[in-house]
Amino acid sequence: MKKMVWLAVLPLLLSAAESPGRTPEPNRTPEALPLYPKGAPESNGLSADSVKVLPDVIFGAVDADYLVLPADPTQATGQAVVICPGGGYGAICFDHEGLQVARWFNTQGVTAIVLRYRMPNGHPEIPLKDAQQMLELVRKQAPKWRVDPHRVGIIGFSAGGHLAAAVSTLFTGPDNRPDFTILCYAAISDDSDIIDKETFGNLTGPDASTRETSRYSCEKQVTERTPQAFIVLSDDDDNVLPGNSTRYYTALKNHNVPAELHIFPTGGHGWGWSESFRYKDELRAALGRWLEEIRK
Repeated sequence: MKKMVWLAVLPLLLSAAESPGRTPEPNRTPEALPLYPKGAPESNGLSADSVKVLPDVIFGAVDADYLVLPADPTQATGQAVVICPGGGYGAICFDHEGLQVARWFNTQGVTAIVLRYRMPNGHPEIPLKDAQQMLELVRKQAPKWRVDPHRVGIIGFSAGGHLAAAVSTLFTGPDNRPDFTILCYAAISDDSDIIDKETFGNLTGPDASTRETSRYSCEKQVTERTPQAFIVLSDDDDNVLPGNSTRYYTALKNHNVPAELHIFPTGGHGWGWSESFRYKDELRAALGRWLEEIRK
């Protein structure tokens, strides 16, 4: 049942079988693979009946899986990035914040891994564990995927940006610490003046204590070991207020962590890699340059 739901959303992705032990081939879209082949170690409390499918959005994900889109070996830089689409921790916006992003990274010589993480359903450790597991798997498969294990980063959008920031501040060891972080209009903070209530409500549940929500308020968890970051947002974002991104940036600078911040005047929220985003060319040029600079 769960697999059939995934197939309904991604019929074009199943042209060839992959396995983590095989070297993925460039210029083809691989099959979605389970992050936990033997089943996840814990449940998010959702059932397959909760899954709802739209053309490019999946609601209520109960299983975690991923797709590897490798860089062309003739252009590969050794960098890899795990992509966390957004959706308020209730859905996965798989296309414009996932596959389109991955294909652009491929043009930059970067291997891209799109992660469909499980919805937290009030269990905030669930998506965090999925992202940590994904980073560990990328490094484990680095030789076969032609990736430098010291050049593995993460990018996230909206709630996926929160997840990227969470894994960047709550890592438990070098294997699940990103080497760099890219945050796009990310929901970051539980502060009452800027909190995205939908995202944090789905993440920690309606009855979470202040202590629990503060643990996942990522700007409060930044240290000197937090990875360098590229942060982008729109000034007129009314869904996730700009203060989320700017406070994370300020926290990084207060701990002497390199960071680059881009605030575009318009665009609102949720533009992802859409061609309709007015500043797409500026964004991609800046990010491409930054990726090149951090390789030096």
